[in-house]
Parts: sequence; structure tokens; C-alpha cells
Amino acid sequence: MGHYVVPWNAGWSSPVARQAHNLKVVGSNPTPATNSSIIEKYTRPFPLLSAFDLQCEAVACAIIISVKPYELISFHNPKALAQTAATAWLEEVEKAGRAGKSYCAALSGGRITQEFFRAVVEMAGHRSTRFDGVHFFWTDERCVPPTDSQSNYRLAREGLFEPLNIPAHQIHRVRGEDSPAAAAQAAAAELCRLAAPADQSSPVMDMIFLGLGEDGHVASLFPGEPESLAASPAVYRAIANSPKPPPNRVTLGYSTIAAARKVWMLVSGAGKEAPLRASLSPDGTTPFARVLQTRSDTRIFTDVLAW
Repeated sequence: MGHYVVPWNAGWSSPVARQAHNLKVVGSNPTPATNSSIIEKYTRPFPLLSAFDLQCEAVACAIIISVKPYELISFHNPKALAQTAATAWLEEVEKAGRAGKSYCAALSGGRITQEFFRAVVEMAGHRSTRFDGVHFFWTDERCVPPTDSQSNYRLAREGLFEPLNIPAHQIHRVRGEDSPAAAAQAAAAELCRLAAPADQSSPVMDMIFLGLGEDGHVASLFPGEPESLAASPAVYRAIANSPKPPPNRVTLGYSTIAAARKVWMLVSGAGKEAPLRASLSPDGTTPFARVLQTRSDTRIFTDVLAW
């Protein structure tokens, strides 16, 4: 949970209004806060707050609130979801490019990812986005050859890399044709080489994209695994006997996802509303709920749940 100062508004006195905006008042500051720059600093990153009628000139004082650790953005259809997510991500890539920084992103698989890739390719052409400093990794991979139809790498190669002419040295695939243990070890070493800050050995990714399974799983982190495995600090983990085929996989661990600067979840399609609601519950136990509980900033793009 983060604590942020926002302008006081009579609307905040309503418990129903605060609940609707995922807010909980945890303290107050009677000092007047009429400086609009201070107000904008704290409200601008949170669209759910700006949706409320906040008038800077009418501010009487500030309150301190606690915001749930996610931002949920709803859409009417997958295309609108994909286009909005693609536009927002290209802005992130372009910002890193202007700053001359490298940018490490982990891609996921799934049907909505295909729609997202199409939107990225189309919009990148219109915007003339450059991907020179972007390095691509994966949230998880099935242990199949890279030419297999189940390969997440193949999905990205056909839908994103080839249309955008991404050079091979910027693509860091998980070697699904190797044994799961060897593939996990190699993928972890490569990610740490490029994404670990100088003062630490664990990687910090700029962006991790996730999809949501009907059972609430993310990447290849499934419900019901022992806590000793879920709590593993491994960067990438080998998964055996997955409840979904193919049985052998490689996945980012929870600790790597928790450490990322940004995590964006794309949720679309039949069967996803129930696991999403279960994951958003304060006492949720799904893998995605665990992700939310270990982070303070996760963005959810969905066409299955209006909020």
C-alpha cells in the first residue's frame, strides 16, 4: 500500500465514495494545501483519483489516503484494450529511448497478447518508435522447440519481432528445447547480466507483461504449489508436471515479478472474470493475488470487469 496526499473534497467524507475509488483514509493533515503543483504531483499518477471532481482552487486541506496496490482500467472489447495498452507501452519505450537508457521487458503468451502485438506493430509504425535499447525476455516458456505452435517465443517472433525488424541480439529467449533446469539457469543468468543493478545481483525489469489463467495463474505459476516453492528467490524456475499442457515449463519467480518497476496485466476473454475478482479480493489466494500482495503498483487492463 502507498500513502499519498490528495486534495480534500467533500466527496471524500462519504464511505461509499471512498470504497468506490479503492481509498481508505488513514490520517489527515489540517494544513491548507492550495498549491496546485503539490496536488498534481500526487494525483496525476492515479486516474482513479482524477476521475473524482477535484478542484484545486476549492481545496481546504489535504488528507492522507491509502490506495490499493493496483490500477484497474476497463474496456468494452479486446481491441480497445490492446490499443490502449500498446499506446501506453510505446510511450514507456520512447521515454527510455529519449533518456538513452536500455529497457528490459518480459513478454507473455495468450490470445490477448496476439491482439496487443498487432496494436504495437501498427502504432509503432505511425509513431516511428525506435526499439534500439529494448531487450526482450519472457515471463514463461513452454519446454518445446522454438518452432512449435505452443512456443511463446514463436508467438512474439511472428507477431512482433519480424514485423518490427528487432535484431537478434535484443531477443533473449528461454531455450524451451533444453531441459527445464538448464533453460531456467541460462535464462536467469542472461536476465541478471542485463537487468541487475550494479549494487545487487537480482534483476529489476522495466516491464513485465502478465496474462491471467482461468484458475488465477500467472506466467507458469499455478495454484496449489507448496509455499517452499512459491517463496523461492530463483529468478527463473523450472516447472514440472504443470496442470496445463505441456507439463514442463520455465517461469519467472514471484520475487522477480515483485521487483519489477512496472507490471501490467492484460485480462480478456471468457472465463476470466471470476479469477480476476478472486485475485482482487484482499484475502485472495490465487497466484495473481500473490503478485498484487507483493507489489505497490500493478496496472490491470481488462474487458471482463467494469469497476
